[in-house]
Formats: sequence, C-alpha cells, structure tokens
Amino acid sequence: MPRRVLVLLTLLVLAVHAWVLVGLPLGGGQDRGAPVRMAFHTRTVAPPPPPEPPAAPPPADAAPATAPPAAAAKPRPRPAPVRKPAAAPPEAPPPTPAPTAQAAEPPPGGDGPAPAASPEEATAMAPAADATAEGATPPAPTASAPTAPPTAAASAPTDSAQDSSAGVDIRPPGAGTNTASTTPPPARLPDPVRLEFEVSGQAKKFNYRASAELLWRHDGARYEARQEIKAFLIGARSQTSTGQVTASGLQPERFGDRARSEQAAHFNFGQGRVTFSANTPQAAIGAGAQDRLSVFIQLGALLAAAPERYPDGTQITLTTVGARYADRWTFTVEGTEMLDLPRGATPALKLQRLPRKEYDQKAELWLAPSLGFLPARIRITQSNGDFADLRLSANAPP
Repeated sequence: MPRRVLVLLTLLVLAVHAWVLVGLPLGGGQDRGAPVRMAFHTRTVAPPPPPEPPAAPPPADAAPATAPPAAAAKPRPRPAPVRKPAAAPPEAPPPTPAPTAQAAEPPPGGDGPAPAASPEEATAMAPAADATAEGATPPAPTASAPTAPPTAAASAPTDSAQDSSAGVDIRPPGAGTNTASTTPPPARLPDPVRLEFEVSGQAKKFNYRASAELLWRHDGARYEARQEIKAFLIGARSQTSTGQVTASGLQPERFGDRARSEQAAHFNFGQGRVTFSANTPQAAIGAGAQDRLSVFIQLGALLAAAPERYPDGTQITLTTVGARYADRWTFTVEGTEMLDLPRGATPALKLQRLPRKEYDQKAELWLAPSLGFLPARIRITQSNGDFADLRLSANAPP
C-alpha cells in the first residue's frame, strides 16, 4: 500500500477516535443525545439544637413575645404559637353561711314524750325499770334482760334546770306558791337493816313475780344503800348509793345503776354540780339533793325527825338525780294506812307522786314507823297500766 494512503487511513482512525472521545454529536452539529454531566457534592449537617422549654404564657394584657432572631449559621426555628389564656370566669361571691342551730337539749319543761331509753333500760322488765321516773312506756320482760329496781330512771327531766339547783321545798297543806319553806329540815336516820320484798307486776299484759332486797348501813359519818331485784330466767339489776351523813340527813357522793353495765352519777356539792358517766351534760344541784335510791331513805328520815311538821296534804319537793340527769320530784303526804303484807299487818304513812303529764308515772310509797320510816311497800304504775308492786316480806340485821 502506498505510504500516502496509509497515512490518510491513520489520520482517519485518529479522527474517529477523537470524535468518540470528545463526544461530538452525530450529524448536523446538533447536541441531541449529548451526555449530561452530573456533579456530586458532600457536606456536614449540624444536628438540630435541643428543644427549648415552653415559655410561660404572658399575662392576658401583655403583648405576645416575639421570637429572637436565629443565628445566621443555624436554620431559623419556627416560633411556637403563643396562646392567649382565656379570661377567668368572675369569682362567685362566697356563700352566706346559714345560721347554725345549737345542739338541741331536752326541754326543761319536758312536755313531750320522753327520749328513747338506753339499751339496758329498753330491755329491762317494764314496771321495775325506771320505777320512780317519768318516762316512756316500758317493754315486756325478756329472758336476756335484767330486772331494774324500782328507783331506776329513764325519762327526760320535767322541770327547769334552774329548779334543780334549789334545796328542799316543804309546802304545808293549803299553802300558796310563795309560802314554801326552804330551810334545811332536821333528819333522823333509821338503824341499819336488811329488808326483803316480794315483787309482783305486769309488763305488756305479762304477769311476773320477782324478789328484791334493800340493804341499808351507816356508821354515823358515812352510809351505804344497795337495792337489787332478781327474777327467774330474767336476771338482776341493782342500784347503789354512797355518801356522807350530815345534820340534814344523807349527802350522796355517788349513785350507780347496774344491769349489764353500770352508769353512775357523781355529786360535788362544793361546786353545786353533778356529773354523769353516760356522757350527758352535767346538772346543777342544791342542798338536800338526793339520788333515786337515797331519796326514799331521806324522806323517811325527814318524817322521823319531826312527824308533826308533815300533816296530811303536805308537799315535799327535792332534787332527785338519776344516772343521766337531775329532776325535781314532789311527794304529797296522804295519811296512815294499815298494810296487809307478807311480813304481817303493818301501819305505814303513804306518800304519793301523781302524774303531771301524759307520760308521767304514778309512784306510791308507804313508810313504816316501826322500821324507822323505811319503805314497807312501793308501787309504781306506768302510763299504759303496767305496774310493779314491792311488798315487805322480812327484815333482819344487815
């Protein structure tokens, strides 16, 4: 081959290679189908800043705060929308306190029915329970309930609290309301003795029989009286009175009333008050106040000291304290009667406490001069007709 042709072929091959390598477009000088150059770049992205704590909401009248401008090198965070707090509702005026009623206390006059008795009294034998008190109708005896002595009390007081601090009031027959004597009367106590009684009665149309005993002791300075009633299959109930012996008779210090448990009253004549273990309000007392057992012995002591001072029709009023409150009791002297007792025929002076209101009890008491005017018979009648009748059967040294 001629050299000249070889050179031309060589140049042609080189031209073709140059065209391929340089990427010249095929035909017509057009750039259609030309390869696209792609460039790749890398950069380091800083982590996002930690979230800022939410700002406290501005007060209602303050303009919303604007977010501070972000640094030029950091992306500007989007400010959180600020919520305007809702207007608080107007405050309601404080409620006007209603007038508070004071704790109700039993009315001094006690015109209504007596309040409910304690569990012991509510289950005790009817006529014997609350014997000389004014009160609610007693229940029938139950086999699990103890029997109460005739001087227990469960009714509400029937006289004013001011009257309970008065002394002994002796009103002769026919005397007006302003002629009563309040001078402490003389008293003469009976000798120590043990009295036994036969008890008969009725409770809720149920007739029953029981036995009772009154133990009376003193040494001239102090005294003790205890009365207990027992009934077959029912149980027993007792009352005790202890205190001092004074020129005016008995001055009680403690009165106890026991069935399944005991309630007591404690006398403080120095302060003129009596307190109760039954969590009831204390009561005022005056000179000559008695409890519901000592009252029968004190009445006999007054009559024994000056019988001429108490003609028929005389009224004797004195404060009488039970296990829960104090009340004023009035006894009327009715005259001498001959009693037919299990012990035998016995003359006795009758005193009576008549009902004053619908729920009061009637109490009849016979004091025998032969026993130093101690009780020879006690009969208690409830407002519904139930009764308890204690009749002396024997007496002996204590």
